[in-house]
Amino acid sequence: MTMESLAARPISEVADVYGDRQNQLIGYGLVVGLDGSGDKSQVKFTQQSVVNMIKQFGVQLDDSTNPKLKNVAAVSVTAAIEPHMGPGQLVSVTVSSLGDAKSLRGGTLLLTPLRGIDGEVYAVAQGSLVVGGFNATGENGTSVTRNTPTVGRIPNGATLERVISTGSIVTQRFVFN
Repeated sequence: MTMESLAARPISEVADVYGDRQNQLIGYGLVVGLDGSGDKSQVKFTQQSVVNMIKQFGVQLDDSTNPKLKNVAAVSVTAAIEPHMGPGQLVSVTVSSLGDAKSLRGGTLLLTPLRGIDGEVYAVAQGSLVVGGFNATGENGTSVTRNTPTVGRIPNGATLERVISTGSIVTQRFVFN
């Protein structure tokens, strides 16, 4: 590498900074708007999550309410945050079914807080899913599945709410490898 090519690049492209690393975030959320391909009624945590969400909006529900949720799926939401990202920056998320949904195609992730390993909320995610897989069933019961229809992505689907501190490293020396 010549000195001219080094001068034209940010140092982060040609060096690794000790202590800089990705941070993983995870959250639990609901995908709605599925066309009958969501969790079945046996998935109790999806039912409980929907009932709790509806109650938070001030809707009174009888305790015996047993919603049919074929258009909803409980999901995990994950994101990888690069070093030095800050509030307001967008990051893509991966959304994966936790229950027995057949597909997340056509679904929308409801507002989901994303937490770090310390339990603190660092980002919030929501938006329409992009799903690369599909599942089709014929009248005679045969089915075809390509890729994974129960996992999707939301490009730039999360907004960072605060900085993830990696601690500061103060040293008087540089090590070149």
